[in-house]
Amino acid sequence: MSELDRYLNAATRDNTRRSYRAAIEHFEVSWGGFLPATADSVARYLVAHAGVLSINTLKLRLSALAQWHSSQGFADPTKAPVVRKVFKGIRALHPAQEKQAEPLQLQHLERVIAWLEREAQIAQAEHDQPGLLRARRDTALILLGFWRGFRSDELCRVQIEHVQASAGAGISLYLPRSKGDRDNLGKTYQTPALQRLCPVQAYIAWISAAALVRGPVFRGIDRWGHLGKEGLHPNSVIPLLRQALQRAGIAAEHYTSHSLRRGFATWAHQSGWDLKSLMSYVGWKDVKSAMRYVEASPFPGMTRMVEKPLVP
Repeated sequence: MSELDRYLNAATRDNTRRSYRAAIEHFEVSWGGFLPATADSVARYLVAHAGVLSINTLKLRLSALAQWHSSQGFADPTKAPVVRKVFKGIRALHPAQEKQAEPLQLQHLERVIAWLEREAQIAQAEHDQPGLLRARRDTALILLGFWRGFRSDELCRVQIEHVQASAGAGISLYLPRSKGDRDNLGKTYQTPALQRLCPVQAYIAWISAAALVRGPVFRGIDRWGHLGKEGLHPNSVIPLLRQALQRAGIAAEHYTSHSLRRGFATWAHQSGWDLKSLMSYVGWKDVKSAMRYVEASPFPGMTRMVEKPLVP
């Protein structure tokens, strides 16, 4: 790979590059389209998959086609009026409510952390090092993910060298890049220490138990208690969270890694945070993006208005 190609590749995130590659392969191989494409062929491709693929998937396929044509120096067929009109018609005829992760409520956060602490105590008493490490890691990952509102990929990319944690004070960590950081400028995130469910205390306990001094904070742990050298894959956060919740007796099938982010946003909103403060803390730049994560009460104020149960 040339130096030019290396920098061009770095400009596009790995997940995006893989998604675009799969989308182009689907258009060419699975559907039988030809590149460069015409506006008519793109419109027919959309029609062929309307109601089969979600609106968001179709949008991703269009973005991939647009990027391919632009990078190869061809006119972008996805911008043609016929394509835009067909896509608008698909949205009208195949409306679908967007699926969202269940927000992790504070009472469930307390329950799963109490369970993990119990697991850690039992493992320590039984000299079960693998069990102790998993309990400490999962506690730190869940608490940091919740109180910082991190995505799974952000959690998995935290490096020890970029973290400063002070017991009883707070934690500061730097991420060189994130989804919202389009220019890769990097950002420093801070979270205070708490009296309960403290992410700072959990982080220090995990780093101390694992004797980590550099590299990824959150790593895989094998059956013998050996730590992986690489960070966890973002896709592994969902089963990790669900397994911890299930062990604590919480039905976990509707929870994903986004449940931590949505859970914090919901808690902050219900605790009186204004939207501007919430957006600044989590890192949202768009109001619509922020509102997608906020689980507001469907009947705000009703619990204060009703002094006794309503009866028919």
